Amino acid sequence: TACGGSHPPRALLNEALALQIHLTQTAISKSLNVQPMSVVPNVSRVRVEEQEDLKLGEQSGLRVSGRFDWQLPGDRVQVDSPFEVYLQRGERGESWRLARPNGPDQNQQSWLLYPLGQGNA
Repeated sequence: TACGGSHPPRALLNEALALQIHLTQTAISKSLNVQPMSVVPNVSRVRVEEQEDLKLGEQSGLRVSGRFDWQLPGDRVQVDSPFEVYLQRGERGESWRLARPNGPDQNQQSWLLYPLGQGNA
C-alpha cells in the first residue's frame, strides 16, 4: 500500500546513495586491512526506476532502485551505476534513515540504521 508523501526528497536520496558508497568503501578497506578513503563521492542524476513499500523489522520502509551517476572528488571519471537502497521513515514521518541489512538471515533480518537529512527534517 503506497501512501501519498512516502517518496523521499531527491536530495535525501542523493545523501543516502553517497552514504551507502562511503559505508561500502569503508567495509572493503577494513576487510583488506587498508586505510579507508575519507572522500565523499559526488552523486548526481539519480533515476528512480522502482520503489516499493516493505517492512524493516517492526517499522515501515522503502526499497528504492534505479541508476545514478557518481564521481570521486578530483577524479575525472564519472560512473553510471545501478543502485538499491533501503530507507526507513521516522515514526512521526519527519525524518529518514538509510537501512542496511545486518547479517544473512532473510527471515529475521536485522537492520543497521543511519540518520539522513540532519537539520533538514
